[in-house]
Amino acid sequence: MTPSARLQAAIEILEHLQKSTQPADRLLRDWARSHRFAGSKDRAAIAERVYAVLRHSFSFAWRMQSGDPRSAVIASLLNDDIPLAQIECLFDGSRYGPSTLDNRERSQITVTPSGAIPCSAEGEFPQFLQAELERALGLNLLAEMKALTGRAPVDLRVNSLKVERDEVLDKLLAEGYSAECTRFSPYGIRLPSSVGLSSLGRHGLFEAGAFEFQDEASQIASLLARAQPGERVLDLAAGAGGKSLALASEMKNRGKIVACDIDERRLAALRPRALRAGASIIDTHVLKREPPDGLFDLVFVDAPCSGTGVWRRQPELRGRLTPARLTDLMSIQDRLLDQAAAKVGPAGRLVYATCSILPCENEDRVMAFLSHHPGFRLSNVGAIWRETGGAVDLPLPDDFFRASPYVTGTDGFFVGVLVRDKAP
Repeated sequence: MTPSARLQAAIEILEHLQKSTQPADRLLRDWARSHRFAGSKDRAAIAERVYAVLRHSFSFAWRMQSGDPRSAVIASLLNDDIPLAQIECLFDGSRYGPSTLDNRERSQITVTPSGAIPCSAEGEFPQFLQAELERALGLNLLAEMKALTGRAPVDLRVNSLKVERDEVLDKLLAEGYSAECTRFSPYGIRLPSSVGLSSLGRHGLFEAGAFEFQDEASQIASLLARAQPGERVLDLAAGAGGKSLALASEMKNRGKIVACDIDERRLAALRPRALRAGASIIDTHVLKREPPDGLFDLVFVDAPCSGTGVWRRQPELRGRLTPARLTDLMSIQDRLLDQAAAKVGPAGRLVYATCSILPCENEDRVMAFLSHHPGFRLSNVGAIWRETGGAVDLPLPDDFFRASPYVTGTDGFFVGVLVRDKAP
């Protein structure tokens, strides 16, 4: 493919993403399968261009005074210090390339917008979130948001049911991987996000169940649940079951975990993962109306959320969040917490987690829950973490665990732990 054809492909993929709810990585994969003529270098260049636009969509829109994909791709070239003459050569109207630049585009390329760049554009977030992000991040807002524009590392959770972390780490280092222990999780291994790491999904250790892909913040959330051997555990919004697998490892594969979700296809993915991991205590339950019968020692709610904490991994989520969607998500979170409360047994625990950095989805939901569930109280996560034997204290410990790329070097994440004082 010519450089011009690569740009046109990126524009077309970005146009599809604007109309879709599909993750960017999946859409890129599907595009590659339907365009077999594109070589590996072509695919890599196109993906790099698409992700550059997704990570900087708000500042690129400000620079070109337009949010359409074609303008964003032009802005990405300007961001790479490509001069107008070279951009004109790329937008040459050739058969497979973009059409020639119009007068408006030439004007926007040569003249920078007047005035200071808005905070939302500089921080790469929707303007309607500014007050909420200021509330969450204070003076660190721009530093935090810029950290969320970087590339996320690849974190692995070593499966203690099968192997020790040092064994996996030594094997990866011997094979030339740039791997190191995670800072907080005793089961985590971190590798930089770079070309070749996709091979880990085909690695013999992965196929043998020695590790799963899981961000360190998510590993910490599972540890804060303090799941014990022999307990009954309900994973109420399990998805594909990453938390259930981590909890089974903590429980030494003794007890019972019921993994629930409304999406039967996602739950189905848990079965082969559990088999590979040697986690035989996990049952699945498709949620139609109500959770399974009985009470549980631990109910884990990894709630659907805005995904603001995983913008490094899924930058397309930046442009998809709307005020209406955020309101709907908070309603779902409240409903899940109410359902969870009814399933927590005497002296049981309810762990509420999101991959969001927004207080309206996190602290506000927990405090609203406590206001009409007086039988529950907050448990201090700093104290819980010390009980786990964590070698390194969590930063800013208080009643809640809050993680971010800027503070913890992980995905953005939130955990609140609630304990039932009385029988329901």
